[in-house]
Amino acid sequence: MPREVGLSGSRRWAGRREEAAGRGVSQGGPSPAANYTSQRDAGARTRTGASTMATVLSRALKLPGKKSPDLGEYDPLTQADSDESEDDLVLNLQQKNGGVKNGKSALGEAPEPDSDVEAAGAAKPHLSEVTAEGFPSEPLGGLEQKTTSSLVSYVRTSVFLLALGVSMILVLLCAFLIPCPPRDLHSTWSRRLGSQAGGDLSPLELADVNGDGLRDVLLSFVTSRNGSAVGVSRPAANLVCLSGMNGSALWSSPLPEEAREIMCLDLMPGSLAETTCLVTGIHKMLSAFNATSGKAIWTLNPSSLSNGTLAAPVAVLPDLDEDGVRDLVVLAIGEVQPDLCFLLVSGRTGSPLGRPVKYNIVGVGNLIGPQVYVTANGAVYILFGFGNIQAVALRDIFVQAQNRDSSPPSLQIEEPEWERRRSVNLSELIDIYSDGVELLQLVKAPDSNCSNLLITTRQGLVLLRGQNLTPYWTLSLPGLRSQPTPGYFTDDQTLDFLLQIQDGIGMKKMMVVDGNSSSIAWSYSAPCHVKDMPATSALTADQKSVFLFWAEGQSAAALNSDIVPGTEPPRVYHLHLLHPAFPSILLDLANATGTVTASEVGINDLWKDAFYVTRMTGLNSEGHPAPLVVSKLSLRWALMEGQVVQLKETTPKIGRGELRRFLSRIKFVDSPYQI
Repeated sequence: MPREVGLSGSRRWAGRREEAAGRGVSQGGPSPAANYTSQRDAGARTRTGASTMATVLSRALKLPGKKSPDLGEYDPLTQADSDESEDDLVLNLQQKNGGVKNGKSALGEAPEPDSDVEAAGAAKPHLSEVTAEGFPSEPLGGLEQKTTSSLVSYVRTSVFLLALGVSMILVLLCAFLIPCPPRDLHSTWSRRLGSQAGGDLSPLELADVNGDGLRDVLLSFVTSRNGSAVGVSRPAANLVCLSGMNGSALWSSPLPEEAREIMCLDLMPGSLAETTCLVTGIHKMLSAFNATSGKAIWTLNPSSLSNGTLAAPVAVLPDLDEDGVRDLVVLAIGEVQPDLCFLLVSGRTGSPLGRPVKYNIVGVGNLIGPQVYVTANGAVYILFGFGNIQAVALRDIFVQAQNRDSSPPSLQIEEPEWERRRSVNLSELIDIYSDGVELLQLVKAPDSNCSNLLITTRQGLVLLRGQNLTPYWTLSLPGLRSQPTPGYFTDDQTLDFLLQIQDGIGMKKMMVVDGNSSSIAWSYSAPCHVKDMPATSALTADQKSVFLFWAEGQSAAALNSDIVPGTEPPRVYHLHLLHPAFPSILLDLANATGTVTASEVGINDLWKDAFYVTRMTGLNSEGHPAPLVVSKLSLRWALMEGQVVQLKETTPKIGRGELRRFLSRIKFVDSPYQI
């Protein structure tokens, strides 16, 4: 509404002024008296028009819907859009098209009396709307709107700055208060734990006990031998945990006897409970330790084993007593070999779940098991034996231990192919394999959710299908005594196996057997006077495995001409790495003069790195026990620093730059081979 009135009035006023000027020129011009009278009337009209326009504009800026106090009736000008941008546009248009500015038109002339502006402003303006000089005062509504707009802008700016300041403070707090994941800055370290006073076993385990994302090292060793009342020497042992970051001691706990095995795991899957370490002794000790603090949670009462002793490490079972914690089973042996008994143990309290269950078996050879096997259908069996492999259903052990006729529904599942192998007299024992068994391993099957049985015998190697217990392949290898190391060497995504075979006096042969066809995929002979040196493997992100093994080399002392005749120089053992992409070379990563008795490979998930931990017995001087040394080596760091050992010439020849670029891109991932 104000826009239309302002434009139309200005245009008509300008048109009539031009028309009057034209008439004056055509008539030859007015007389001087007439000119004086005309100028006086024009000045009056100019002042009247300016006051009228100021009144109209001030009314137009008022809120819509109010009645004008001057006109006394509903003013249609107040129905205009009240947006500030439109009001400013009206004023600008009026000024550009000859509107009023400081009470004068653009040409300095007053509008005609019959203009719309003069007609609209016939009423006299109030003194409050016009100053003493005749200029219009600023409307009160405009001041209120400007004050409100300034206040809103101030509030918005204050809120924005306040939110920005709070955000910056939160970012700084998160940056300084939340610790960054610790980086494995110490690529390698070595710790000497003192002298080891005997002990034939070398338990070693890796587990993250302090929550820093790096796996720590747990081991047990004999510290001294104490004479008992009957004159029998009993060793005292310690359970020690070393930091995986720098090898510092996190905690230590005394043990009543030498430990056979250390196994750390979560007994409550799916919960946030702390890791538990199960320690099995060589006589009657079975204890659970809190991996974080090193304090004992529970210890099995030795009287529960009656006259028997623990024959093998503990095995983990499903939850049998429905208390939310997985339970355990131990195999005890009496003074006479046929007396074998199974004892179910609660994983929460360490108390026996019923009475011992005895079985009479006869065999010759190494003790096998116990190992828990779960079939594809969910049936649970316990594998064990002496020089052979037999199985017993867990439900049969549970029913006899609890002395009742029924078992939980989870234990009532049967595997038909296994049940067909029961003895003719319907015995509870199932015959699996009986031909000079030395070792038994459960390895992942590529085509099912169960595992296969890899059996090491005195004659060679046998792989049985876990689903129906039929042979997958058989390999004749006399002299195989060490445990095969599983890993991915070929491209068929089937587990292959690294073997160590005694090859004459002071020599051993390393070979990789294809897990799909049992053919020899790689072989290498190296000097080694130690009967058994542990080998291991690590999985990379491209589903390939690197194999690590020890071989003997010639020390610098052996090359010294000043060596005393008749004395044997110390032997140096080298850690070699084999990668499937470069089968014609080996990488010499490290060397040691002691005897490596145990080794483990752990994965640093954060940095995609693997580290190699060894337990080593150092050189002992006459009359002094050998020192125990624990070492850690970062594999990614060692790959870049290792020396290349050329096994055979290849065409084209492998360049050092190409090899370094390939090795720098290797990333390790955690994927256990055994189930």
